Amino acid sequence: MANNRLTQLEEIIAANQHHFHQTGKALKQIRDDQLFRDLLFDSFEGYVKDRWDMARSQAYRLIKAANVIDNLSPIGDGILPENEYQARILTRFTKEDQRKIWRAFIASGMALTAKNIRKYAHQTLKAKHVKKKNASVVDIISADYKTAVMAMLEQIRSAQNDDWQTTSRQAALFWLKVMKEKIIRHVSVDSVTDGNAATPNGDIIRYDMVRYGCATRHLI
Repeated sequence: MANNRLTQLEEIIAANQHHFHQTGKALKQIRDDQLFRDLLFDSFEGYVKDRWDMARSQAYRLIKAANVIDNLSPIGDGILPENEYQARILTRFTKEDQRKIWRAFIASGMALTAKNIRKYAHQTLKAKHVKKKNASVVDIISADYKTAVMAMLEQIRSAQNDDWQTTSRQAALFWLKVMKEKIIRHVSVDSVTDGNAATPNGDIIRYDMVRYGCATRHLI
């Protein structure tokens, strides 16, 4: 039975060597099911080389291109890549991204060329790179800093539960502003230990955080 299947698949390859989709699908099944062993080949690479005068890299390119076609077949109003080169542009992407790129390409109404497909592929790669870069920057945080942030969030929850009686909402917003300005302006510790700032209600106060080990507020 397996040998009959191998014969059928090889007939497909022989008849469709210029049709990458059918050839790639047949090669994939021969590889996955190890049908090449029926012809006493020890490896898939040896099989494609001796049987089809095909390099390993070419066989795998055909398989990947065929996978793209199978993935795009349910979408695109029947419009699919016309050749292996067009399909290969999408092989680096996940199935989800392949479909996303193809939907955008079809909606654009642009001519079905490798150049235009590559344009949409490049846009997707660029967007993913920016997203990954931004995510990696946000993830850069020391254990001590994260502990302090979590403690601050707990204080905010506590103040909310207390209906802002012990710590006023205005005070919380004020110190949030102080911390934000310190981060944005890269203010040194020395310049923050003594300074003036406006409270939410417009009062000008002096704050001293390091000298006394805690915040002290004095209306000016």
